[in-house]
Amino acid sequence: MVDLLSDVLAAHGGLDHWNSFEKASVTIVSGGELWGMKGIEADATPRRVTAAIHHEWMDVAPYGDPDWRMTFVPERVVIEAPDNKIIAERDNPLAAFAGHTLNTPWDPLHRAYFNGYAMWTYLNTPFLMALPGFKVEEIAPWNEEGETWRVLRATFPKEIESHCPVQEFYFGPDFLLRRHDYQVDISGSFPAAQYVYDMVTADGIRFPTKRRAHPRSADGRPDRDRVYVWIDLTDFGMS
Repeated sequence: MVDLLSDVLAAHGGLDHWNSFEKASVTIVSGGELWGMKGIEADATPRRVTAAIHHEWMDVAPYGDPDWRMTFVPERVVIEAPDNKIIAERDNPLAAFAGHTLNTPWDPLHRAYFNGYAMWTYLNTPFLMALPGFKVEEIAPWNEEGETWRVLRATFPKEIESHCPVQEFYFGPDFLLRRHDYQVDISGSFPAAQYVYDMVTADGIRFPTKRRAHPRSADGRPDRDRVYVWIDLTDFGMS
């Protein structure tokens, strides 16, 4: 494990402590211009998201109808009613994005796949970089907001679905997450810089309570006048 990653994991609560749990949960409210591009009407409904931490699985409720829930694993997404009646499902959901661009509309199962891998990634950051198969290296530092941020470049294993195979994570002098860069391969590979704010501690683990994803230019600078996706997060819990 690279030295920076060890310091980062310790600052966020410690790897041994994290590994003592099975799941991380949070309530979210989200929005942003991406949903309009996809033909999806965003709303202010709070949703409870639960993610496994030792493998890739995510559950969110409500989803669509107030009584429905969605479950994501890399090979399948499903929307279910309370009696376990399947409302919609899709095997091999990644294949349904073939040829998509930034403005290609999404159906509820497209959104389910995106939400699933994205929220799994966010709730597991930075600890996912210690999972088997991840390759992590420290790259050149970045100066922003009057600080020097150290940067970890993570190459994801093939079995983990996420925005793209290689992503970069920025950490402040306190070793806490400041920014997360990626490109969204399922939607024309548009580049984004996601900033995180207002850390809290829940069950000994540090989490950001605000996430804001902006367009990212070729020089790495964000367009802060635009917000692809915003997420406000409350009521974190580990189990």
